[in-house]
Amino acid sequence: MMAERSRAWRHFLRDARGWIGVSVVALLVSLAIAAPLVAGDPLRISLNDALQAPSGDHWFGTDVQGRDVWSRLVYGARVSLLVGIVSQGIALALGVALGLVAGYYGKWIDEIVMRLADVTLAFPSLLLLIAMAAAFSPSLTVVCVTIGVVGWAGMARLVRGQVLVVRELEYVQAMRAVGARDSRILVRHVLPNVAAPVLIAVTLGVAGAIMAEAALSFLGLGVQPPTPSWGAMIADGRDLSQLRGAPWTSLAPGLAIGAAVLGFNLLGDAVRDATDPRR
Repeated sequence: MMAERSRAWRHFLRDARGWIGVSVVALLVSLAIAAPLVAGDPLRISLNDALQAPSGDHWFGTDVQGRDVWSRLVYGARVSLLVGIVSQGIALALGVALGLVAGYYGKWIDEIVMRLADVTLAFPSLLLLIAMAAAFSPSLTVVCVTIGVVGWAGMARLVRGQVLVVRELEYVQAMRAVGARDSRILVRHVLPNVAAPVLIAVTLGVAGAIMAEAALSFLGLGVQPPTPSWGAMIADGRDLSQLRGAPWTSLAPGLAIGAAVLGFNLLGDAVRDATDPRR
């Protein structure tokens, strides 16, 4: 086990995608944590400074209400990372628990869990997110829970598939034969063997959650004003005349979303290749 971890770590360190992904994610996290130190008040309105071009006073310009785009961008990173991490935590808890139970016990438990997963996956993810978010009063909590609940099905199917293989291994059968409790087998012997693909899925899932939050906020179903959100910032600057005269109001948050998604995807790809047993 230690040799495998050492090999995976060495492969990860040699992968340029991993370094780029880690750098981008670390930068986003650092900006989100140090937001009060590196940015001003994202809610401060100054109509006299509306739609100012990028300058020394306003690095990324100002929006239609005179708010500093850089400040809103930095504080918006807090929202995006929070939604990504919390929603994937919810999806992880539900997906891993149901996937473990379905794959290990099989029979009618597996049938019920997988049919629920099939129903969830049958709907387009964005439409399901919109329907669930619209059914409740839009807020940060609703966005996190909605994205997490929608994402459990894919995680459960992934974990179930891994458990179906692991449960047939000789050492798991031996533990069953000596009378070990199912909970002990699942936690001590089955779960560690599905940790690698789950870690990859969570890393890639954070990128998807950031995109989903931006889409919901763009439609007005996500984080509500005046809280800074990258999706809402793009929506505020979508007017055609504003896009022509002040493109920075939409370009900056759009590039931030792209950078965040690219960073997490590169990180997930590097982790996947490093933990691939065929290598």
